[in-house]
Amino acid sequence: MSRANTRIALKEWAVTVEALGEGKQIIVMRKGGIAEETRHFEVRSDRFFLYPAYEHQKEELLKPEYRGEIAKTLQSWSPEQETATIKYFAELHEDIEVMDEEALFRLAPCHIWTNDFAHERLKWKKKLPLHLLLLRVYRLDQPTRIPIRPEYSGCKSWHEVPQELADCSGEPVMKEADFLAEVNKIKALLAGQK
Repeated sequence: MSRANTRIALKEWAVTVEALGEGKQIIVMRKGGIAEETRHFEVRSDRFFLYPAYEHQKEELLKPEYRGEIAKTLQSWSPEQETATIKYFAELHEDIEVMDEEALFRLAPCHIWTNDFAHERLKWKKKLPLHLLLLRVYRLDQPTRIPIRPEYSGCKSWHEVPQELADCSGEPVMKEADFLAEVNKIKALLAGQK
């Protein structure tokens, strides 16, 4: 059992949050939101909650077998909602900077997105590297609803969440051996090994 002990949340597509929470992938690709203060992505904490974002998810950027997953995330969501449910937090295992599109494409078996998604993330602000975050994800013992504050809207990666979330505990969604095997697989694919 691990404790979150943080007030930081990473905002990510709801469909990706669920894929992480179900152990379907351990990676997130980031270059920063359009409204980032620093104009590029920076890791603000090595422990953070996963805050689901619903507005900009795109079916066409998911592999065909995952395209129905966005509709599932939208079943209990509306733009008028006043609260968000936080179900997971993550520990950053490693932040790998990637500039090589071919290396990124080799990671296709390790996530739910299409190569177009990876390409779009890499080419945006093309002089900056794409951050590939390897995350150890935990399912909170008790999902927590928090009020949606005005500052949570917009394309920003990081948010500060209410104090009531700070001391939540949870169980890892993957066994440690399975997680480390996936880390090794990702690193081997990035290096061009089979």
